[in-house]
Parts: sequence; C-alpha cells; structure tokens
Amino acid sequence: MLEIAKRFHDLFGAAPEVLAAAPGRVNLIGEHIDYSDGFVLPFAISDTTVVALAKRPDDLIRIASMQKSSDIVEMHLQDLAPHKGESWARYALGVLWVLGVDSGVDLLIDGRVPLGAGLSSSAALECSIATAVNHAFNLGLSLPELARATQKAENDYVGVPCGIMDQSVSLMAQPGSALLLDCRDLSSENIPFLIAPQGLELLIIDTQAHHKLVDGGYAERRASCEKAVAELGISSLRDISVAQYAARQSELDPVTYIRGFHAVTEMKRVLDAVEALKSNNFTRLGELLNQSHRSLRDDYTVSCPELNLAVDTALEQGALGARMVGGGFGGSAIALMRTEQVKRCESAITKAFSEANFKAPRFFTSLPSAGAHVIPS
Repeated sequence: MLEIAKRFHDLFGAAPEVLAAAPGRVNLIGEHIDYSDGFVLPFAISDTTVVALAKRPDDLIRIASMQKSSDIVEMHLQDLAPHKGESWARYALGVLWVLGVDSGVDLLIDGRVPLGAGLSSSAALECSIATAVNHAFNLGLSLPELARATQKAENDYVGVPCGIMDQSVSLMAQPGSALLLDCRDLSSENIPFLIAPQGLELLIIDTQAHHKLVDGGYAERRASCEKAVAELGISSLRDISVAQYAARQSELDPVTYIRGFHAVTEMKRVLDAVEALKSNNFTRLGELLNQSHRSLRDDYTVSCPELNLAVDTALEQGALGARMVGGGFGGSAIALMRTEQVKRCESAITKAFSEANFKAPRFFTSLPSAGAHVIPS
C-alpha cells in the first residue's frame, strides 16, 4: 500500500485521503442469468484492485493507473457524459457520474485482477472506486445501493449491458463462503465453500484468450433472453420452470428458445449446487459444473476452443467437474479436483495448448476472500 500512496504523491503532489480495495470474482455456477433475475453462486478471489483518492477544491477529475505509467486522464465534472473519456478510464468516470460527486477528485488505480480473464476486473475497479467515494463524500450508501450504482455505471456510461452479479459479490463477499445471490432483490446467503478439508482444490485456468464484452456478443445474448420473456408474456425467466419453458418451445424461434433454455436450466443448477455444498456432495457439484459448461458451450454458444480444451483436458486428468466462467468468448475456466492432481493437470493443459498452437495458459487458485473495504490508514 505504501507503493500506491507514494506514486499518488508523485503524480498529484499530495497524499491520498482514502485507500479502498475490491476483489475480482469466480462464479462457481450461475452464468449469464444475473440479468434474468436468477440466482448465482460466486465468490471473491484474493486478487484486488486498489484505488487511492483525494478530493479537490475545484471541478477537475484526474485519473491515473499504476499499469499505465504516463497517462493521466483529465475531465471536468460538467463534461461527464456516457461514453466520454478514454476507454480504460470510463469505468472510473462512470462511477463518479452515477454517484454524482460534487467536487473534483484525483484517483490512482492499481489493478491486480487479470484483465480479460473472466474474473471481473471491471467490477473490481468500479467497486473499489465506489467504496472510496462513498467513504470520502460520506454518501452513506448501502452495499446493495453501491452494487446498483456500479452496475448502472457499466451499463449506461461504459455501454456494457452487464447484470448485477459481479458488482454485488465484489462488494458483499465474505471469506470462506460463496455468495448465493438473488439477482432480483439482491438478498444473499453465505454458503460455506470449504474444500481444502475435503482434499480438494479449485484450479483457475486463464486461457489468455482475452475476451471483449463490448463487441456485441454479450448484448446479443441478453437481448435473446429479453425477447423470450416478452414473447412468453412473463416477468422474467426466473418465473418459469424448465418443464413449463420446454412446453412452450413452439412460441419461440430456435435461437431465442435455446438461449432461454440455458437460463432456466442454469438457475436450477445453482440451487442444486447449493444443496450439494450443504451436504458436502462434491461429486454432485462436479456433475453440475459439467452440465453448466455443456449448456454454455452448446446452448448459449459463449465458449471458445481454448476454454473447451481446458475443460476437456481437466476432466481427462480426473477433475470432478470443470466449466468456463465469466462472460465467455475467452477468459478463464475452473476445475474442481483433488489437490494431488493439480500439478499434473496444469502440465497436461499446458501441453495441450502448445500442441493446439494456443497461447500458454496461466494457473492460479484462490480461497473465497473478503469483499470491498476501506483500507485503514
């Protein structure tokens, strides 16, 4: 933390008033259903984005990044408007815009969540800034209110129609637990996710096939789910069972139907996964992870060759279950496996990627970690 404070002083000529951190996340199960009022089961990882902030006496916003040594983005408060500012800074500018800050600020960002890996580096950035602003400006906003605000920043300012899951878990996560989140009302329940005593580990595989959600694929699939809701005359895909949805297949075109089918089946898989965790049935949990990946690959069509190869190889190496995570089209996969299998699995995936002429993958693991917080001075 001394490094970011020193860099802040070097850039802006003063000490920061607030330091805040927010983590990235892994979604254990429940992909592409947060925008359909579904249940999701993510947990926070130990990698975080840290932000240093100080208020200014004027209306100037200055934003810098530890990962961009020379760039400082400047904008006046009155010029804040959706899609304005350099692309990397829009996530920060959007949070300031949504929260309606009444003075300028200096911001320095240190982002340590891998970019493009499907681990929600964008939510970590947004939530660290929202936490710092909430504290510095005494806004008194609750965690659900901050989650809604940061989602709005990404939706309306950046232009990515994301759901509410990533911001919610980045703000609300608790160590040692996955967060069962109801995306309709943001009520939540901490579900113990303690796999080490079972001799298990969750391997995170960054394929380094980096995704970009602003290219339209994510928005297109969300639009398909909204189309299914409109044509079936229901309030959300949360409000129809798998059997009911299947019975009304003829009312939807094939693409709309199969994408909605992913959503309704994935919602059920989340609740089944909670029951598996509560009963320590990790074999069942693995089966559900496999089902989720097949649905994302075949029905929702958001996987890619690198993700499929990572998942298939992990299963060949004895993983109980594996699936892609995040928005898709690249990013990361997870594999639930015996601890003693992890190194062998990493070697096998690396070899398979080399033989396929893919970029070398990266591997890491993380225990469920804490959500966003102000760092004591």
